[in-house]
Amino acid sequence: MSPTGSSKRQTPIEAVGAARRYDMIVIGSGPAGRRAAIQAAKLGKSVLVIEKGRRVGGVSVHTGTIPSKTLRETVLNLSGWRERGFYGRAYRVKQDIEAEDLRKRLRMTLDHEVEILEHQFARNKVETLRGAARFVDPHQVEITGEDGATTRAMADRFVLAVGAHPHRPDHVAFDGETILDSDDILDLKRIPRHLVVVGATVIGIEYATIFSALDVQVTVLEGGPGLLGFVDRELADEFMHDLRDRGVTLRFGAHVKTIHCDEPQRCVIDLEDGRCLRADMVLFAAGRQGATDGLNLAACGLGADERGRIVVDPATFQTAVPHIYAAGDVIGFPSLASTSMEQGRIAACHAFGEPCQKPPAFFPYGIYSVPEISTIGMTEEQVREHGIPYECGVARFRETSRGHIMGLSSGFMKMIFALETRRLLGVHIVGEGATELIHIGQAVLNLEGGLDYFVENTFNYPTLAEAYKIAALDAWNRMPKEEASAALDVAAE
Repeated sequence: MSPTGSSKRQTPIEAVGAARRYDMIVIGSGPAGRRAAIQAAKLGKSVLVIEKGRRVGGVSVHTGTIPSKTLRETVLNLSGWRERGFYGRAYRVKQDIEAEDLRKRLRMTLDHEVEILEHQFARNKVETLRGAARFVDPHQVEITGEDGATTRAMADRFVLAVGAHPHRPDHVAFDGETILDSDDILDLKRIPRHLVVVGATVIGIEYATIFSALDVQVTVLEGGPGLLGFVDRELADEFMHDLRDRGVTLRFGAHVKTIHCDEPQRCVIDLEDGRCLRADMVLFAAGRQGATDGLNLAACGLGADERGRIVVDPATFQTAVPHIYAAGDVIGFPSLASTSMEQGRIAACHAFGEPCQKPPAFFPYGIYSVPEISTIGMTEEQVREHGIPYECGVARFRETSRGHIMGLSSGFMKMIFALETRRLLGVHIVGEGATELIHIGQAVLNLEGGLDYFVENTFNYPTLAEAYKIAALDAWNRMPKEEASAALDVAAE
């Protein structure tokens, strides 16, 4: 599903003079690289962005964030998923959905994203060069184009924003059509009848639920004891209940031994416990690898771990080599486009000695599954580990007028408050619009607000945001009454 063609703004290799010097070279044009380059340019610095892909944008635009979310929206629209609460599970907007239906919207979206990024680079006078970069020494890189032509460029500072690629173990016989990774699936030629997803990772769960919305039979295999271990357990349990209710099979503690095809369009998945599964398509989504293999990091004094990730100072994103920074997926968790952008900006500011605030203590985590999951702050498990006296409040979307209007039968919000200070500790949402709703909780959490804000303020009616007040009142009703104010007592009535 990825678009073809090269970027109009990327400079041919031969047009760049040998070893031209820049204030900063950014390797990779994804969210982290894009923001680092533009921030440096706004500081009046000369910047070169090197991108080995055919078009700027990196993994986020071409194989990751934007494509998967576009695919999700296309599926929800064509399948009529959002209307099934009223019209039944058999309801569809388009009866026979083909892979080409999914690819068409994706091409349009990606073209638009690339055009915006090219315009941003041009407006800020950021140079771009297409090719694969490798270090020659700590201040110089060699760039090789598709035709083998090479040139060199030098810089006082570097930002490594090369992203990551899917982990492809030897025991999986990837063929790009029947046994796929999360990059391959964007060039899907057909919609399977039975899809096995290996890995209950964020990417694996997103694609599993997207295909389930197309009424594809989906089985998820996960070697661990559960899915999404960083998510509040009550939220994860609600999500798993929803998946099982839709017919998704979840198998935990399932370690894959081999995956291969014994005939066209028939995959065989052998598990270490002796069990065997068959499906007509497999998506392997068990982890990603930092794309550092070709950088020749040894030449600049750096190294990477077994998964290709680079270690950085979490406050400045500076590596062990002072003039080299790294940001985005290549440094590991949380590997989000939103956090990668901020990491790139902070890295560029620090590199040039400009004032810059520290990364926020709490950031929202969005999982674009069906339904969405979004979370910020501490989980209930973390609150217990810290020994903080607390209370929770829960609101189910079906309890809101807007949820009833939308035909929602599932989805809920959970809020956690400290008993002694009444401060908000965490917000956890599963359901329609979760990734948008979370920002209200984010603002209150980072501004150190608490229970009183949600109880005493007015929310638009009818909206799903009303769930904040319902959950806050639920928590208040559970708290010792001697801690309640008269104003809250009136509000709760």
